[in-house]
Amino acid sequence: MPRKGRVPLSERVYHSLRHDLAVGAIVATERLGEERLAETYGVSRTPVREALARLQADGLVERHADGLYPYRPRLEELDNLYELRIVLEQRGIQRILDTVSGSSASAIPTAEPNSPAHDLTSVRAELERWRELRDAPPEPGPALVAADEQFHLTLLSAAGNTALAEALTAVYVRVRPLRTLDLPTPERIAIMAAEHISVAEQLLSGDPSTALRTLIAHIDSSRTHVLARAQQAMRLTKLGQAMRD
Repeated sequence: MPRKGRVPLSERVYHSLRHDLAVGAIVATERLGEERLAETYGVSRTPVREALARLQADGLVERHADGLYPYRPRLEELDNLYELRIVLEQRGIQRILDTVSGSSASAIPTAEPNSPAHDLTSVRAELERWRELRDAPPEPGPALVAADEQFHLTLLSAAGNTALAEALTAVYVRVRPLRTLDLPTPERIAIMAAEHISVAEQLLSGDPSTALRTLIAHIDSSRTHVLARAQQAMRLTKLGQAMRD
């Protein structure tokens, strides 16, 4: 067992390698050979092998016929997945709009029979969570991505259709590897928190129309950043190919 407070070698290599993948220090066309990586990080091949297995499970590394390589994003696929994400999340709030259509009430009313129920308690819990994250922002990385996904999945689940949330989860599985590689600035993290808080507050105050507009703008902004990260990865790929030629 490792001593208390001591980080296992495989954990150190995992975080170092994930960081190097994120900042483009490793070219996307470069095979991730255990021996070379062990020399780079000053360890034996065993912790490198364990770190690579974790990264492959994360979707940040993919296996080709001749070995492991960094995950290579596909722009068309990413754009299509974000379009699907918008459709799914938009439909979640649209269910609320359908419920209050024609009503002059100032807040979202209790759903009538056969109309979608809206779980405001879970939305309120996410609002409090993101107020805390606004005051103590997390570091960029998998934990931040997971918190962001939880917010959106909670919002969609709260609309009363679990199938929509399951479909969104499938989308996240596809886009998560690239999102995990993205390293947002403190300013972008602050904007994310503020937009999450705005969407939740607008829903809780009975203004789903404004919440919908805020949500779509928020997802569009995320798509812009993720696609830019994908384009950067493609440029690194082409640069690596040119250097090898």
